Amino acid sequence: MTEQKRLSPGDPAPDFTLPDSRGETVTLSDLRGRSVVVYFYPAAGTPGCTREACDFRDSLAQLNDAGYRVLGISPDKPDKLATFAEKEGLTFPLLSDPDKTVLAEWGAFGEKKNYGRVVQGVIRSTFVVDPAGTLAVARYNVKATGHVARLLRELDLAA
Repeated sequence: MTEQKRLSPGDPAPDFTLPDSRGETVTLSDLRGRSVVVYFYPAAGTPGCTREACDFRDSLAQLNDAGYRVLGISPDKPDKLATFAEKEGLTFPLLSDPDKTVLAEWGAFGEKKNYGRVVQGVIRSTFVVDPAGTLAVARYNVKATGHVARLLRELDLAA
């Protein structure tokens, strides 16, 4: 596997403007002054991505109460994201990056191992952007199940 871009805590969060599932645009820099959890996932509606999104949904009040905003990003088109959000009761923005530009800028798209083979794809990743726009947390190759609970513990939000 070739070396690919990876972000680290302390790096500035790459800015982006992407459409969400309702056709509105979301710009990361517009959220300065707030902490933001940005997570990247491969495909809406798949079992792992559904579990991950539902874990964020189920922890959303806790995150929001602590001042965190959650944004999910995948290469899916807005209409697929809208169907996914409605079916799963997701109330946080799901953003569409079909050309994978933002995914690549954040190091969340590239070579990964899938069943022992090296393939190009979305690298399931989670980041926390602090109010100044700097990365406080950068996690690559997270597991779909359990990493939201780990993130809550890391942010001292676990019950």
